Amino acid sequence: MESLEAELERARDLDAGELADAIESIGFECTRCGGCCTGYAPDEPGGAPAGEGAEDAGADCHGGDGDAPDDREPHTATVFPDEVRAVADAAEAQFDDSYDWRDVARPMPFGLSEGDDGEPTGETFEWALATDDCGDCTFYAEANGQGACTVHDARPLICRTYPFSVALEGTSQPMGEAVDAEGVVRAHECEGLGRDISREDAEALAASLKERAVRELAEAVGVRDGYDPSAAERADGDVVVFDSEGPKEADGTPIDGD
Repeated sequence: MESLEAELERARDLDAGELADAIESIGFECTRCGGCCTGYAPDEPGGAPAGEGAEDAGADCHGGDGDAPDDREPHTATVFPDEVRAVADAAEAQFDDSYDWRDVARPMPFGLSEGDDGEPTGETFEWALATDDCGDCTFYAEANGQGACTVHDARPLICRTYPFSVALEGTSQPMGEAVDAEGVVRAHECEGLGRDISREDAEALAASLKERAVRELAEAVGVRDGYDPSAAERADGDVVVFDSEGPKEADGTPIDGD
């Protein structure tokens, strides 16, 4: 198995033109169905199946007033530390209100366990976008049957590139199995697949896809190099998140070193 550094170099050497060719071959157009932004059924790889989600959750769910039904899992999308801050800034400008770290991101649940008090505990190595009581991305809005991102211009790379990913070792892809593939490009469940895409849009998507592959591997290297098993002893809470900036509390507060 290649080292993370070797994979990072491979990601940096990716040909964006070839990625665009693959995206064109597969085809894609966003239908604004909201599937990649909402809670999903446990047997789905990620995102609600087309035509499901809002209806299953109930009319109140997309407004954040209802609780997620037992058969829906929360939406999960990886967000980098600098993206958390960018989304917070965008949300503050959009809604004229203050947003802190916990308003934007939560500890990635993978790797955490449930403590005696029912709250999560343990270590995790990524952040996920915050979700509402229905398990939908907190920045997802829906009107007249179409979904929208309320911080669209600042949305994280994983949102910019869905439903595509790059098949390189070391990348973090909680997106389920691929349903289509072309070269190193993988396409994941989405009703917009197979639709015509312009060369301009394919190239823009390819550039973001390459950037994401590089960022994921660079983040993994930073997490590995900055891992400190003693951080849990210095933490105030039961959850420690290790990202490329070092260990943090669940609310994003850095955990000081010895």
